[in-house]
Amino acid sequence: MRFFALKGTDRLGFSVAQALGVGVDPHEERDFEDGEHKARPLVSVRGQDVYVLHSLAGGADASANDKLLKLLFFIATCRENGAARVTAVAPYLAYARKDRQTKSRDPVTMRYLAQLFEAMRTDCLVTLEVHNLAAFQNAFRCRTVHLDARRPFCTAVRELAGDAPVVIFSPDGGGVKRAGLLKESYEATSGSATGFGFMEKHRSRGVVTGDLFAGDVDGKVVFLVDDMISTGGTMLRAARACRERGAKAVYAVATHGLFGKGSETLFADGAIDKVVVTDSLASASDEAAVRQGRIELVPCGALVAEAIARLHGSRSIADLVGMES
Repeated sequence: MRFFALKGTDRLGFSVAQALGVGVDPHEERDFEDGEHKARPLVSVRGQDVYVLHSLAGGADASANDKLLKLLFFIATCRENGAARVTAVAPYLAYARKDRQTKSRDPVTMRYLAQLFEAMRTDCLVTLEVHNLAAFQNAFRCRTVHLDARRPFCTAVRELAGDAPVVIFSPDGGGVKRAGLLKESYEATSGSATGFGFMEKHRSRGVVTGDLFAGDVDGKVVFLVDDMISTGGTMLRAARACRERGAKAVYAVATHGLFGKGSETLFADGAIDKVVVTDSLASASDEAAVRQGRIELVPCGALVAEAIARLHGSRSIADLVGMES
């Protein structure tokens, strides 16, 4: 087996390699003056089962476009040089949010993304908590593995809530199923009844509307659940509504912490006690170092490593993707 972690995913790559009990294989990345780049493995991949780790969120180091293209080219390079199988491991998958047409002549970038990976002869794509699971599974013809972050999040919820009554809450209607699954998992692991709630939200041309609030949060510890936090506006809107209705504490829980422009408001406002995200992105780790005490990082390296180990050994991954075997 060969395991590579491209630039920008180094820290997560190290934790995955540690959990796997292997080293991160060496590779070269070069950026040219005209904006082009190249990457190549520095060890033979001929006949090998190759895993390439790269989270595809844009940042100060590189745009999402550059990261995606570098990953695609690296996959193709491995195939060009005789790799028996190449698996792309992209914990955060760029362009996955646009999975259907909502306006006339809209692109369906999720489908185009799938075509790009398939054109590079990717054998398997592994990701973590994609925005729309059904759309993701239907877009790809190559094998896909969608890792489920509920298990580590259940542990975090239990530690933060203590003995207080818990409400799992979706900040918008689109995330109700995701929040409901976390509620089921938390009830199963904690053995205690858990409340549930959600808010309505509609976004059109950058304007958010909707004021429906469902659920009893009075005197309870509320966990707002989403797949990602970008600006944090959706989370903050829901947190304020929960506070107005008597919530004892409010935590924002998301798999991917992008923390883009405007997210500083999330921490300046007192409506949210703490933000809980995985370390799938370097931006989350960087933000946690700055916002000491306001962000709790949930490690995902062991989960990714376990998926790689089972794929390499042709073993079942049913429990890692939230399915019953």
